[in-house]
Amino acid sequence: MGKYTEKLEDIKRLIGDLQKEAPEAIGAFHQFMEAVEKPGAMDSKSKELVNVGLAVAAQCEWCIALHVKGALDAGATRAEIIDAGMQAVLMHGGPALMYMTPLTQALDEFGAK
Repeated sequence: MGKYTEKLEDIKRLIGDLQKEAPEAIGAFHQFMEAVEKPGAMDSKSKELVNVGLAVAAQCEWCIALHVKGALDAGATRAEIIDAGMQAVLMHGGPALMYMTPLTQALDEFGAK
């Protein structure tokens, strides 16, 4: 199992643990997440690309793994995902540029073309 697949597993474990320890809070968060992520004025792919940029800006490797995978699953190309990450670099500078490393590693691990 690769590093970014492990990050996805970490997220699943965390959500499972929080469903036991804070079911009301995690349930409300999950409901909010579903409402925001469903297609609306933007389609799912566009939303995932925005999330990729935000994940890079937030410097969160778990978020990068989740949203790179989500963007790929929604039909985004490697080039689109890199472009989304570069928007974060534009707005957040050098530190965000360094988080293009896990972004490209996740793309490689998930087999993005």
